[in-house]
Amino acid sequence: MFEEPIRLGLGLLTGIVFGFLLQKGRVAKYHVILGQLLLKDWTVVKIMGTAVVVGSVGVFALVDNNQTSLHIKPLLLGGVLVGAVLFGAGMAVLGYCPGTSVAACGEGRRDAMVGVLGMLVGAGLFVALYSPLQSLTKMWGDHGKLTLPELFGVSPWLLVAGLVAAGLLVVWFVESRPRRREPLETPGTRHAAG
Repeated sequence: MFEEPIRLGLGLLTGIVFGFLLQKGRVAKYHVILGQLLLKDWTVVKIMGTAVVVGSVGVFALVDNNQTSLHIKPLLLGGVLVGAVLFGAGMAVLGYCPGTSVAACGEGRRDAMVGVLGMLVGAGLFVALYSPLQSLTKMWGDHGKLTLPELFGVSPWLLVAGLVAAGLLVVWFVESRPRRREPLETPGTRHAAG
């Protein structure tokens, strides 16, 4: 049922490092995420985009060296749509995504703690309602364990290279835009901003 202790420990260590980097990158702060949603502060896109690009290179390098394997989930478009709507609604209401809300809890932010509690309740409801929800998640069919390299019939590294190029293009675009000075967050701006 559970992974080996060394794998669990590695996962915990990786999570701690990722949380540390989220905090140091300021993406666990409400006003930074709000600035991203308003397209005024691109810190979140730069950090998360970098994580996706570096993670893609690392994962496929590990797969090529037989150090890990991919655990691909079936493509259920109904589930993806419902999940995307719930994710977007939760992020709009709370002002944090799941990862940044946990990191914000580490900073002692009570609004994020309420959000994490809500996520745990939502996860429990999903487990309890898993069977009835199957018809909803499969309303547009089960397309199987499909990956983009399989779909396009190309090497995964070609897509990773495209992802790296796209990431560099986004960074160039964001960094070439004129910067606007935003006021620093002070106690009280959390609610004033919302």
